[in-house]
Amino acid sequence: MKTSNYLKDLREETVASLQEQLVAAKKELFNLRFQNATNQLDNTARIKEVRKNIARIQTIITEKAKAEA
Repeated sequence: MKTSNYLKDLREETVASLQEQLVAAKKELFNLRFQNATNQLDNTARIKEVRKNIARIQTIITEKAKAEA
């Protein structure tokens, strides 16, 4: 249920704000990978969650681009 609410919120966003969220998620993923490499990361499942969120954001951006065209 949590992901469906997240997707609903993403679909209501503008493309510009989705781009900002995408950049923020990629930065977070970089930081998580860095922490994982230095053995400072406690919750390794967060990497998978952030990767899926990035894919969700990119999918919605693509959907909006196709809808405009």
